[in-house]
Amino acid sequence: WNEIKTNDSWAIFKIMSEFVNGYEKMGRIGPCVSIFGSARTKNDNQYYKLAEEIAFKISKAGYGVISGGGPGIMEAANKGAHLGGGASVGLNIDLPFEQHFNPYIDHDKNLQFDYFFVRKVMPGGFGTLDELFEAITLIQTKKIGKFPIILVGSEFWSGLIDWIKTVMLEKYFNASPEDMNLIKIVDTSDEVVTIIDTFYKKYNLSPNF
Repeated sequence: WNEIKTNDSWAIFKIMSEFVNGYEKMGRIGPCVSIFGSARTKNDNQYYKLAEEIAFKISKAGYGVISGGGPGIMEAANKGAHLGGGASVGLNIDLPFEQHFNPYIDHDKNLQFDYFFVRKVMPGGFGTLDELFEAITLIQTKKIGKFPIILVGSEFWSGLIDWIKTVMLEKYFNASPEDMNLIKIVDTSDEVVTIIDTFYKKYNLSPNF
C-alpha cells in the first residue's frame, strides 16, 4: 500500500513534465485549427474524405491542423494538412482502439501523452461530443478566448442542435441564446475555410511556423 501511494506521488512529476513539454511545443506553433471526430471512421467514408479536404484547404490558406493523432477523422485531418504542406500536429495517446499515431503527423509535432487529461486541456478529448461541449464551456466561462466552433455535416448535427435550442434553451433555460452564436453548422469545405479566414483576419493573426 505504501509503495502504491509513493508511486502515485512520484507520478505528479511525470504529469508536470508532460504539461511542460506539451506547452513548449504548442507555443511554437502559430494559428491552427483543431479537427476532431471518430477514430473508427474508415478512409472510404464521406466524412473521412471531407475532413481530408477541409484540412488540405485550411493548410493552403496558411493554417496548421491539430488532431488527436490517431486513425479515422484524425488521420484524415493530418493527411490533408500533410498534402497541403501545412503544419500537421498530433496529440497522441495510446487507446484500445487507437494503438498508434497516424503517419501524416510532422515528426517534430507529434506529442505523445500517457495521461489523458493532459491531452484534454490542450485540447483533445475522450470523444467528439465531449470535445464539443468542453470547448463551448471553456469559451462560455471565459477560460479561453472565443474561436469558431464548426460542426461539419448538418444531417449528423442538426438533431443535437435542435434539442439544445428547444429543450435546454427554451424549456429549461439552462443556457443562454448567445452561447449558440459560437456554433456554426456547415456541409462544405469552402464554408469551413471562409469562417476560419474571417475569424483570423478580424484579429489580424498569421501563422508563425
